[in-house]
Amino acid sequence: MKMMRQRRRARGLRELRLVVADPRSRAVRRRVAKQVARLDPDSERDALEWIESVSEFDADATR
Repeated sequence: MKMMRQRRRARGLRELRLVVADPRSRAVRRRVAKQVARLDPDSERDALEWIESVSEFDADATR
């Protein structure tokens, strides 16, 4: 593992570990469902429209 990390660092990469909520957990699914139920549809629509407009703008950029 140490050699693999050294090779990755030499390539400018770094290992990153994430700890996230387990979607298989019934408690997590309930918590997420409650949060989703509280979302404001108009606000979410505005956010999605903004994301779509920005992504279309970025698609025209030269890479």
